[in-house]
Amino acid sequence: MFLRMTPATVGDVRAPSPGPLPMSSDPGAAPRIHLSVPHMGGGEERFVREAIATNWMSTVGPNIDAFEAEFCRRIGLPAVAVSSGTAALHLGLRLLGVGPGDEVLSPTLTFVASVNPIAYLGAGPVFLDSERASWNLDPNVLEDALRTRARAGRLPKALVVVHLFGQSADMDPIVALCERFGVLLLEDAAEALGTLYRGRPAGTIAPVGAFSFNGNKIITTTGGGVLVAHDAERVRKARFWSTQARDPGLAYHHTEIGYNYRMSNLLAGVGRGQLEVLDDRVARRRAIAFRYRDAFADLPGISLMPQASYGLHTNWLSCFLIDAAEFGAGRDEVISALGKANIEARPVWKPMHLQPLYASAERFGGAVAEDLFFRGLCLPSSSSLSSDDQNRVIEAVRGACRP
Repeated sequence: MFLRMTPATVGDVRAPSPGPLPMSSDPGAAPRIHLSVPHMGGGEERFVREAIATNWMSTVGPNIDAFEAEFCRRIGLPAVAVSSGTAALHLGLRLLGVGPGDEVLSPTLTFVASVNPIAYLGAGPVFLDSERASWNLDPNVLEDALRTRARAGRLPKALVVVHLFGQSADMDPIVALCERFGVLLLEDAAEALGTLYRGRPAGTIAPVGAFSFNGNKIITTTGGGVLVAHDAERVRKARFWSTQARDPGLAYHHTEIGYNYRMSNLLAGVGRGQLEVLDDRVARRRAIAFRYRDAFADLPGISLMPQASYGLHTNWLSCFLIDAAEFGAGRDEVISALGKANIEARPVWKPMHLQPLYASAERFGGAVAEDLFFRGLCLPSSSSLSSDDQNRVIEAVRGACRP
């Protein structure tokens, strides 16, 4: 059913958002365990030292050229390295021709960076609900939205499909629906580097894809992103826009709007070292998630995020659902208990249709996304997390259980 959001409906929620995360003030307390931290592999330092020694400290240089080439070999598509995943999304939507007055579909359960680039271009988001099987965009809701829009004679320009927490959305029906209705498709794989969908890398199935290397991601360049596309000309155009759209020639001549979006050669060196250990980082994150799952197997009311049968879930973050009635404590109570043990934990993303920023946006459904938000818990997932620290997390969660 099609719904228009109003401030009144945004305020109609079933639980308060958690306040500041509690943390121990005891100077003798165990060290803080963070949610997801960078994990260097050793090779990064060599590439960074080379950049410093050769004075390639700008947005050009051997590291950035090599990083793009190495990422291309890993993913199988031409790539341009930029300053953030958000920049990649912005450039990707512009490549698809999104502009003022257009509508762009997006899952409501996502981080705000998936949606803000739609607004950057003067377009408006329309939010879609999740499916429980993957927590990602529900293809049935997408079909309902497209049929509704087609009957009204105003189909959206594009869809941004997001792969949440390291798991791919179910892309085959999504691609088929976009092709049937003539809607352009962009993949937000910011959380899904290393994820597979039926053997294909997430982020490479749509015509354009975006990745993130923020400090909390499975590998990092401290900040940065990559745009990929099936059409190499699109990648060339995005690279041009990312360097202020300066036309060839001696003079600083410009005929198009551009952006200061290029990744630096120094940070690309970090990325080269990180790419070397990507497979290990994926294996470590999965092992941590499954250790938590097995450690909680005897507890009622706590379950790991589903692992969809159609692909490889990297478990970038170890996400669980809490059933307060069975577990004996709600999601926020578990976060509080972890905070008292000096352990960082967070809710899953707050749906966009519950955000004041997008209170006036239209949506299709939303109940599933709301339920996942109100019960969803992200536990420490760093690939460098020691067994002892995993034990601390496990003990704190088990201690919060009051069946």
